[in-house]
Amino acid sequence: MMHKENSVAPSGTRPVAHVVGTVLAELGAGHCFGVVGSGNFEMTAALRRAGVPFTAARHEGGAAMMADGFARMSGRVAVLSTHQGCGLTNALTGIAEAAKSRTPLIVLTADTASAAVRSNFNVDQDSLARSVGAVAERVHSPASAAADVVRAYRTALTERRTVVLSVPTDVQQASINFDPAQLPSVTTAQPVRPSRVAVIELARLLSQAEKPVFVAGRGARHAAHELRELAEASGALLATSAVAHGLFHDDPFNLGISGGFSSPFTAATVAGADLIIGWGCTLNMWTMRHGSLIGPNATVVQVDVELDALGANRPIDLGVLGDCAETATDVTEALGGVGGDTWRTPEMAQRIKSHARWASEAIEDLSTETHIDPRVFSREVDKLLPVERVVSVDSGNFMGYPSAYLDVPDEFGFCFTQAFQSIGLGLGTAIGAAIAQPERLPVLATGDGGFLMAISELETAVRLGLPLVVLVYNDSAYGAEIHHFDQASNKDLETVTFPDTDIAAIARGYGAHGVTVRTVADLSGITDWLNGARDTPLVVDAR
Repeated sequence: MMHKENSVAPSGTRPVAHVVGTVLAELGAGHCFGVVGSGNFEMTAALRRAGVPFTAARHEGGAAMMADGFARMSGRVAVLSTHQGCGLTNALTGIAEAAKSRTPLIVLTADTASAAVRSNFNVDQDSLARSVGAVAERVHSPASAAADVVRAYRTALTERRTVVLSVPTDVQQASINFDPAQLPSVTTAQPVRPSRVAVIELARLLSQAEKPVFVAGRGARHAAHELRELAEASGALLATSAVAHGLFHDDPFNLGISGGFSSPFTAATVAGADLIIGWGCTLNMWTMRHGSLIGPNATVVQVDVELDALGANRPIDLGVLGDCAETATDVTEALGGVGGDTWRTPEMAQRIKSHARWASEAIEDLSTETHIDPRVFSREVDKLLPVERVVSVDSGNFMGYPSAYLDVPDEFGFCFTQAFQSIGLGLGTAIGAAIAQPERLPVLATGDGGFLMAISELETAVRLGLPLVVLVYNDSAYGAEIHHFDQASNKDLETVTFPDTDIAAIARGYGAHGVTVRTVADLSGITDWLNGARDTPLVVDAR
C-alpha cells in the first residue's frame, strides 16, 4: 500500500537528491539503514526530513542486514543507503542475502558521475547488482528522477525484490521542479487466483488422501488462517520450512519445521504422508532432507505465485499457479467440507504435543564441568526467555540448536537469514528485527566466528539501547569445517580452530553486559539481566 504518514512536501524547485529521498518517503519506505558518505549524504538527509527513521551502522554489511531484517519482520519496504563504489561493495553480501530471499528492499546508492571515468569509486554497479540476483535500476536524468524512483519502489513492493537504485552524483546535484502531489499511488499487486481446473484437481487429491501434510514456506506467511481452515477441512497436518517457523505456532496439529531441524517424530510423520503440498515453499533439499522426507508413493503438489518455482527443486505431480491464501480458500470451498480419511485425531494431537519438538525429546546430556551441551543450553534458555520474542539466527554449524529449541509466537518471531549461507549476518539481522518488532525481546543466536566477524555492530546495538540477547555458541572454531574435514584422512584443523576468546569481556568493552556460561548454574546471569533494566544488550558466551 502507499503510506503517507507525513504531510506531503510542498512543490517547488529542489535538487534531485532531495527529490529521491522525498519520493521514497511519500511512497511508504519504512526505515533507512546505512553508512553516510559524501555521495549519499543529501539523499539520506532528505529521507530523514521527510520522516523516514534512519539508523547509522558501523559497516555497510551490517546496515544491509539491518534493512533486510527490518523488511522481513515489519512487512514494509526498507531502505539501505550507501556511498558509491566501496560503500556498495561493502554491503554486497547482505544485498545477496536479501535478493535471494526476495526481501522487498531499496538499496539507495550513489554512483560516480558519468564523466568521472577515472574516479577511484568507479565500478559497474548495475552488473554488481545483477550478479547477486538484485534488480539494477538507476536515476537516468533529472527529468526522469521521480519516475525512476517510483519504478524502483514498485518493483520492490509488488514483486518482492531487492532493487539497487544508483543515483549518479552529478544527477543528484541538478535541480528540477517537483510536485509531490503528482506522484502516483503504488499499491501491492492483486493476488493471483488459481485456475478452476487446478483447484478442482487439488481438491480431488485432498479428498482421496489419507495422510496429507501441508508444508508452508516464505510465500505462505500471509496465509496462516486460510491454510488452517483447509487443513481442518481436509484432515491435513501442518508444517513449515525453517523461514516460516512460527506460522502455525498454537495449532495442535502443527508438526513444526520440516527438514534438517525436524524432530525424529516430525521427520517420520512427513515421510509417511501420502500427499505433500508445498505452499509458497520450493521443497528444497533442506526442507525435504534431500528428498528423503518424500515417501515412494507420495503425491507432491506445489502452490506458488512464481511459475518458475513450480518443480524447481524436485518433480511434482501438480503445480498450482496462484496465491496461497486465494488457493486455499478456493480449494476449501471446492471440498465442500468433505475431506479424506483424517489422521487429525486426539491421539495424533497428543503425539505431536509429546514428540514434535526437540525440547520434549530425551537426550544424553554431554555437558562437562567446563562446557555445556548446546542442546541443554538451548532448551534451558528457551524456558528463561519471555514468550514474546523475535529470534534471529546467524549461519554456521550451531544453527540447528536455536532453530530446533527456541520457540517463537508467530511468523514474525523468527528471522532466518540463510539464503546465501554466509556467516556473520546475524547481528545486523537481529538489530533490524528488533527495530521492526519493538514490543518483543530480540534474540540473536550466532556462532563465535560469525559474531566476531560482525562485532562492530555491537556498538550500534549498545548505542540504540536495544534489549538484545546475543547467544554465542562458542566452540572456538569454524565448526562446520571441522565436521567436513573430519571425513578426510589427513586432518589439518589448525586453519579452522582458534584459541579461547573471552567474548563476554569483549562485549563489556563495547558497553554491553557479558556473561560466560559453562554450566546450567551459570544461566543465572541471564535471569539477572532479564530481571533488570534491559537497557543495554546482553552477550552470553556459551562455551
